[in-house]
Amino acid sequence: MWGSDVALRVHDFDSSAITRAAFDPEKETLDLWYKGGDRYRYFEVREPMFDALLAAPSAGEYVNRKIKPGRRYEVEERRRRFRPD
Repeated sequence: MWGSDVALRVHDFDSSAITRAAFDPEKETLDLWYKGGDRYRYFEVREPMFDALLAAPSAGEYVNRKIKPGRRYEVEERRRRFRPD
């Protein structure tokens, strides 16, 4: 929604699986960028769960155990990257 007062929370990870997370507290969505280049959007993620992800010793393990199970998600279609000749 345009004009929202709620700020998107973005965090870069030093993880073997996840490079970045973007959490929208208003929509309760969590976008995760994985090392392989895929981006997943998870729905119905509450803010305390995002905070726990940031505090987890292993982001990948936390996602696998707490976020993925039972949550609806979408995978972003891969975009082609063009390089100038």
